[in-house]
Amino acid sequence: MNHQLPGEAVDILLVEDNPGDVRLTQEAFKAGKIANTLHVVEDGVEALDFLFQRNDYADAPRPDLVLLDLNLPRKNGDEVLKELHGDQDRRRIPVIVLTSSRAETDVVKSYELCANGYLTKPVDPDEFISTIQDLERFWLSVMRLPTDTDLD
Repeated sequence: MNHQLPGEAVDILLVEDNPGDVRLTQEAFKAGKIANTLHVVEDGVEALDFLFQRNDYADAPRPDLVLLDLNLPRKNGDEVLKELHGDQDRRRIPVIVLTSSRAETDVVKSYELCANGYLTKPVDPDEFISTIQDLERFWLSVMRLPTDTDLD
């Protein structure tokens, strides 16, 4: 079961540069059953700053889950995965690639870079929201996520 205490919000980092996909993801999480705080950054540099608590994100919380688009400005999703995997502390943060790419090479590369899952974004807005809610139920209700105390 989820490591969060009842009523405690889960911190989710969404790394997405498409405003429409951000809005749909926000809607899906608002309608969901699990308390969450959705943090949004628009590119790979901001994502790494958030995850490593640098620059404007020095006070950012450690996310319980990262939803990562691959096609990002400044640093792409692959580069973000590489840096996360290279860090002893942050490599344990679950990362789900959430992208429009259906390319098998992107799927394989994401898993090679230690992504915990790969979801292709549905084009239909209702299907998109349903997919996010399925992801929420699975990752935040069924799976046990690492806590800060699990890190030692």
